[in-house]
Amino acid sequence: MPARHRAALFAMLLAIGPALPAAADGIVLPREAQIGPRPFYLVDKMKDGPLKRALSQCTGPFHKTDFSIGHRGAALQFPEHSRESYLAAARMGAGVIECDVTFTKDRQLVCRHSQCDLQSTTNILTVPDLAAKCSQPFSPADPATGKKASAKCCTSDITLAEFKRLTAKMDGFNPNATTAEDYQNGTPRWRTDLYAATGTVMTHDESIALIKSLGAKFVPELKAPEVPMPFDGDYTQEKYATQMLAAYKAAGIPASDVFPQSFNLRDIIYWVKTEPGFAKQAIYLDERTGLDPNKPETWKPSMAELKASGVAILGPPIHAMLTLNDKREIVPSAYARAAKAAGLDLIGWSLERDGPLNKGGGFYHKSVKAAIDRDGDTLTVLDVLTKQVGVRAMFSDWPATTTFYANCMGMK
Repeated sequence: MPARHRAALFAMLLAIGPALPAAADGIVLPREAQIGPRPFYLVDKMKDGPLKRALSQCTGPFHKTDFSIGHRGAALQFPEHSRESYLAAARMGAGVIECDVTFTKDRQLVCRHSQCDLQSTTNILTVPDLAAKCSQPFSPADPATGKKASAKCCTSDITLAEFKRLTAKMDGFNPNATTAEDYQNGTPRWRTDLYAATGTVMTHDESIALIKSLGAKFVPELKAPEVPMPFDGDYTQEKYATQMLAAYKAAGIPASDVFPQSFNLRDIIYWVKTEPGFAKQAIYLDERTGLDPNKPETWKPSMAELKASGVAILGPPIHAMLTLNDKREIVPSAYARAAKAAGLDLIGWSLERDGPLNKGGGFYHKSVKAAIDRDGDTLTVLDVLTKQVGVRAMFSDWPATTTFYANCMGMK
């Protein structure tokens, strides 16, 4: 390139640089959301019809949207709850990013989907001094007896400093492994290890600083402890719940930018009583034992009782909000209709988590499995959830998909 062209290009970059949002460590986000080829691939794989035709004509530009929640970041292809996963979600236009929150041995908060998943989401088993601290050390498979490989490593087994020595990897394990190294080689075939070589684990405080710098909002989930509470004598569930929200106050984050969530209704009620500002948009993640989305008698408490207790937002899995009518069309379930009738907002989880849908999907699509036979049905399901169920936002393992849909439909 001639010198005068290089100079002109440099001047242009200097001119537009200040207009681009800068993230932590000097990372500059693109001006527009980068959704890549996947949403268009999904459109190509849809059944012919008005929705496919409309989405086929949607070519951008695409912008960040609060409808798009990065589920553990962008966990379809990046190690969940890693710095890299959060950055990918922000670049795809996720306006809200999730940190599942749990605690270490020294009561410090970190981002992990489960308190005891380090054996499948990090390299802990190949760090000898840390592997020795696991609740259950690695036990190899024994083909002769049919015994499967196992291990259990918890954040509460190690200190914060020790946690920071770990590397995040794609969630998965090999149950037939005879070595710790092979146990960690279990990424599902429909995901990838392409971006998993250097996954950076995140403390809760680090996630707040990063997500703030990315211009996104926050979904911290208070994970259920897998150790007896109170932990270490006096660390109660209430202290844990208070500590999580205190971190946002300390960082100067307004409550309106935070969507705290929990599967434990008692946590939500505790926030209603002690942190009403945050509780206004707390999400009760609903996966109650015995709940049947089409049998109201199994909803205990009822929708009206949840609303009266202070619950504002209900977060059920996708399958709970959908059913099939007599024409095998995907429609809202009785559960979804009742929630909206009671004045509860709905946020669903988790799109793009079942892997390829050619065989009907798995857990997340189980109520509509008979109507699912292709990857493009991801967008069909999302359309029903949005237009008929009325969800206010969706968790997705690949936020580009929800960003694309929201932009195409003119949503904020």
